Formats: sequence, structure tokens, C-alpha cells
Amino acid sequence: MNMHKDDVQHKQAFDEPLWWGLFSAGGVCFAVLLPAVILFIAVLLPLGLLPAEALSYERASSLLFSVPGFLFIGAVVCLPLFHAAHRLRHGLFDISVGSDALNKKLMYGGAALLSVLALGIVVAGFLR
Repeated sequence: MNMHKDDVQHKQAFDEPLWWGLFSAGGVCFAVLLPAVILFIAVLLPLGLLPAEALSYERASSLLFSVPGFLFIGAVVCLPLFHAAHRLRHGLFDISVGSDALNKKLMYGGAALLSVLALGIVVAGFLR
């Protein structure tokens, strides 16, 4: 039997666009939103350039434990987790550590678990 290169069927990963989409969204959120969060919380507030009541406990709590807070945590915590998981998975693949199937489950499973934990804390906060 004569097999040509064109006759060979390659197994295509059906879920790969999902992971690349989460990687891309996480990278954008990481690059755009996280520096703003660091600027406000770690620079402007301690230097006294923002009023102290801007992020008082009551105000921060009411902002965080709301639907916009849920979306904010999703954008600032969860999406960058999937970005990092994707980088780690492909880094492990590049240096031939472990099997890709196991690495995929560990990396994305860890990102999903931490995301559920972070979003669960927000949901628990606005249910109290």
C-alpha cells in the first residue's frame, strides 16, 4: 500500500482555540488592567494622591462584592490565570517535560480551580 503525505490524517485538537482565546484575553487583561490596579493601590493611595476614603473598607467591600466586582475579579484574576496556565503548558511541552495531555489537565485544571475559588469568594461576599 502506498501512503502519501496528503493521505495521513492528523488528529486535530478541538479545544485548542478555546485555550488560545483564554490565553489572549488573559494577556490583554494582564497588560491593561493589572498595571492600573497596581498604580492605584500600591502607588497613588500610599502616597496620599488619592483620598483615603476612596478605598475605605466599606467602599472597597461594596465595590468588590457586586456584579461589577465579579467581572473585575474575572478580568484581573481569572483570565491571567489561564494566560499563565497556557504559557506553562506550552513551556513544558517545549522542554519535553511530562505528557501534554497530563500537563493540559494540570495547568488548565489548576487555573479553573483557582478561578472558581476567587469568584466563589466574591459570590459569598455578596450573599452575606
